[in-house]
Amino acid sequence: MDYEVVIVGAGPAGGHCARRLSEKGYRVLLLEQHSSFLDNNFSSAASPLEILEDFQLPESVVARFWKHIDIIATNVERSWRSDRPLGVVFDFAKLREFLAGEVVRLGGEVRMGCRYLTYEEKEDGLTVSLKSKGKEIETVNTKLVIDATGYARAVIYPHRRERPELCKGVGIEYLIKVSDIVYQKYADSLVFFLGHKWSPKGYGWIFPMEDNRLKVGSAWLEGEHPHIDRVKPLKEYIHAILSEYLRVESYELIETHGSIIEYSIGLQDIYYRGDRVLAIGDTVSTINLLGGEGIRHAMRGAEIACPYIESALRGKADFNAYERALKQYFEPKWSVSDRLSRKVYLEYSDSRIDKGVAALQYLSMPDLIDILFYYKFEKYTKGIGGYLLGKIRQWLARFPLPEKGDRTR
Repeated sequence: MDYEVVIVGAGPAGGHCARRLSEKGYRVLLLEQHSSFLDNNFSSAASPLEILEDFQLPESVVARFWKHIDIIATNVERSWRSDRPLGVVFDFAKLREFLAGEVVRLGGEVRMGCRYLTYEEKEDGLTVSLKSKGKEIETVNTKLVIDATGYARAVIYPHRRERPELCKGVGIEYLIKVSDIVYQKYADSLVFFLGHKWSPKGYGWIFPMEDNRLKVGSAWLEGEHPHIDRVKPLKEYIHAILSEYLRVESYELIETHGSIIEYSIGLQDIYYRGDRVLAIGDTVSTINLLGGEGIRHAMRGAEIACPYIESALRGKADFNAYERALKQYFEPKWSVSDRLSRKVYLEYSDSRIDKGVAALQYLSMPDLIDILFYYKFEKYTKGIGGYLLGKIRQWLARFPLPEKGDRTR
């Protein structure tokens, strides 16, 4: 069977890329190694509301809309409230299933339970070897292969020794069902946990889902920390959130998921090989570990890639320009976010984290969203500066300047 594009990995980047190319009439094959999207359902996937319109996503893939944010440190808590929805928590399986369904609806092909093995260059394209469950190895011909395999980087790095220096994050998440009384307390909120009590070297979270379900998780960066000698297993920090914060005496554990994220410090990944192999999504480090958000960025990266993929299919490949475009979009904010996340998670003392969270009280909800989702870190110092300026003005108001002509000393 011949295809114009084979996309390996049906996550948000791969699925969205396959949808866009199928929409343009290209013969696309989208591969997913799992037999069901429920088999790899880790991502908590909290995003700002605009993601639905930006990427034409239906409300059917949304598990819950959120409108409040709470940030919990070891000794400090801060909260922000809104009277309207500000974002969504996706059902990750439904999101990927929707994208795959769109590919099929638009004339593309999706193969579940199908693993990519290798590719071989031919004079007029590539031969790709695949292995579906219960079947013999088969080969397909294609003009381009797109690596959307995330941290596995299965296509773009056939040998692990070729990888650049990568920063590694590990996370575990519980999907639990709780009583209606407990659920209603968190049904509209994103709750983030910072500090050495809740998640040393990382952060924890509670995100609402549908049907009285909550996602409770913890993640951290691997690396040495000057203030932490030893950490407990990740699950123990999740249990601390359950028992000491949620204070739930009983709950139903529906699923447990674990995942690894690796991203290149300084975005030094390989973005392409020759003019027939391209990488998108987390394969080229589009996840941001400061808040763990990746879906919106992976889909944006896929959209950036599509025009260059189309040019390559017309015989005018310029993947170097694709790399420049992707870095131009991500690098300015990613470089700051990367340095800040590694400082907070791998350098800061617990008291310093407390002070940082305490200072967030001077920020409005729009400012906080700009920091968390749009990486406008200047809003943090602006918020503190505005508060201090207000205090100075209040102090000066207590000592009015003398009126003109009044020479009283």
